[in-house]
Amino acid sequence: MNTLIVITGPTAVGKTALCMDLAKHYGIPIINADSRQIFKDLKIGTASPTSEQLSLVKHYLVGKLSITDYYSASMFEQDVLEILDQQFSSSSQKNIALLTGGSMMYIDAVCNGIDDIPTIGDEIRDTLKQRLETEGLERLCEELRLLDPEYYDFVDKKNTRRVIHGLEICYQTGNTYTSYRKKEKKERPFNIIKIALNRPREILYNRINQRVDDMVRDGLVNEVKSLYNYKNHNSLNTVGYKEIFDYLEGKYSLDEAIERIKGNTRKYARKQLTWFKRDKKVVWFDADDRDGIMDYISQQLACR
Repeated sequence: MNTLIVITGPTAVGKTALCMDLAKHYGIPIINADSRQIFKDLKIGTASPTSEQLSLVKHYLVGKLSITDYYSASMFEQDVLEILDQQFSSSSQKNIALLTGGSMMYIDAVCNGIDDIPTIGDEIRDTLKQRLETEGLERLCEELRLLDPEYYDFVDKKNTRRVIHGLEICYQTGNTYTSYRKKEKKERPFNIIKIALNRPREILYNRINQRVDDMVRDGLVNEVKSLYNYKNHNSLNTVGYKEIFDYLEGKYSLDEAIERIKGNTRKYARKQLTWFKRDKKVVWFDADDRDGIMDYISQQLACR
């Protein structure tokens, strides 16, 4: 029976090292589910796979897009399903596939499906981007309240991307964003083994802090400088880039920006843990329990 192994968990927990071992053990590629590693110009700040890792194991959906390209969870769902269809139908491939990353909506899109939300036209997207710059987020939030009060009631009103997306749907379709959020689970023609990694909180936070220090040492500031002219693109609206943009604009010292990256990354890790712990189908492991994880996967595959 065709089976998708999903390895997820908070940022910096150790997913990459484990998945490299799994990929080599089973002789299968890795499908990336990190929403920022998909962009080819975001390498250091997203902890993208190294050249060595890419040479050892085939990776899908790493460095696929330009930072100016539009991409969404529904597009990711379609891309992954096409990869899985290829993987499972080829006689030269195994009936096992491996998906890993920490982007919550991307994981859910593949495992449960995502509502068929229409693609937004460039004109509408550009218009709203311009209005955000000239009118500000508060004004757009008020407009969202009038057009889709149900979505307005629960959306994070400080999350620019989500507010803008709600308005995009309203303008594109003439309907509310709420009307497209049915949350109906789609059946998949393959089994799913879903594993989440965790570590004691202090250890996880230390790993996050160390990763940020490593990114700065490896040239994060120069990477962000090279992307400054694109800073308003959604692909760069992410931790690690926003803070360095603020440093470059003189809002913080470099040390302050680095501390903000660490703090915001720890906050994001807590959000990831909360999200994945709601999923009753997730089986949790300590990230260092390699033998236990391998044994569990072997047992699950033998039962299918």
